[in-house]
Amino acid sequence: MRIIIERSNLLKSLSHVHRVVERRNTIPILSNVLLKSEDGALRLKATDLDIEITEAVAASGEQDGATTVPAHLLYDIVRKLSDGSEVKLQTNPDGAQMTVTSGRSNFRLQCLPEADFPDITAGTFSHSFQMKSADLARLIERTQFAISTEETRYYLNGIYLHTIEAGGSLKLRAVATDGHRLARAEMEAPAGSEGMPGIIVPRKTVAEIQKLVGEGAETVEVELSDAKIRFTVGAVVMTSKLIDGTFPDYQRVIPTGNDKALTLDRATFSAAVDRVSTISSERGRAVKLAVADSQLTLTVNSPDAGTATEELAVGYDSDEIEIGFNAKYLLDITGQLSGETAVFMLADPGSPTLIKDGGDEGTLYVLMPMRV
Repeated sequence: MRIIIERSNLLKSLSHVHRVVERRNTIPILSNVLLKSEDGALRLKATDLDIEITEAVAASGEQDGATTVPAHLLYDIVRKLSDGSEVKLQTNPDGAQMTVTSGRSNFRLQCLPEADFPDITAGTFSHSFQMKSADLARLIERTQFAISTEETRYYLNGIYLHTIEAGGSLKLRAVATDGHRLARAEMEAPAGSEGMPGIIVPRKTVAEIQKLVGEGAETVEVELSDAKIRFTVGAVVMTSKLIDGTFPDYQRVIPTGNDKALTLDRATFSAAVDRVSTISSERGRAVKLAVADSQLTLTVNSPDAGTATEELAVGYDSDEIEIGFNAKYLLDITGQLSGETAVFMLADPGSPTLIKDGGDEGTLYVLMPMRV
């Protein structure tokens, strides 16, 4: 293989594909990126056996061929080369090494054969549809924070993506929960998503697609089956295995009888929660909300440091109530709300609370209370 490629083009593609490569690998080939030169383009591919990312980038090929080299090492080298330079990639005759040349810089990297590189993309996809990048980004942003990190309940380690009939139309809905809080976001279902299986997209895949859709492409093509999902964003194709498990019936935990409506200014409330929780060094310290006569009092007690309280004017005309929440969870949820107001639908101190976004009817959150 012998090709010449713009440093900026190579760096951009490597920045996409190298992220899925784990820093520590027991299987040497998984530390490498596959480079394949053909038809005036360089194709890059990297995988961790669960996710595979490929991208093609323009290159002038003097001699086509393929090899694999350490992904993070090549990325670091190209990142440190001069802006605007050209990079020459050339393998030696026996394919054991690749030379990276740019200006006066010269690197020799050890190669592993292309034939050893795994391929996870085999298989067919039962459904495919297109959607706006901004819509997919919104579904992810509104729900991602609630993904569970508890490995024992692996079926909660991702976003549950499915279609559902709601309000007289078909919606594409994203749901995530860790058992303490639940986030749900939805949009009109794109054409082609009808009848798609309910799938659980893993946490790492969610993080990678979030980075890709944030780079300016207008649309994303989504293909999926029971076992895999593929996103095509511009020239980047990401294929991922799905979590093989059953997502719990989340509809059962969304309260329907909460009749005490607390309306408050999102930014003011968020800042107040942040301030009073300063008194506690513990992450997840409970903050007590006491509501009466259009006034909300926030209180945090710390046995070591003392007490913090703050009062806010709110909209509330139901019975007095005191209820405690994890301060970090409150901040996570208010950080996702897009409207100026938030509405807390309360029942009693021991029941889940429903939180609605004044600026987005398609999202809602459920938060379990804490004892205070």
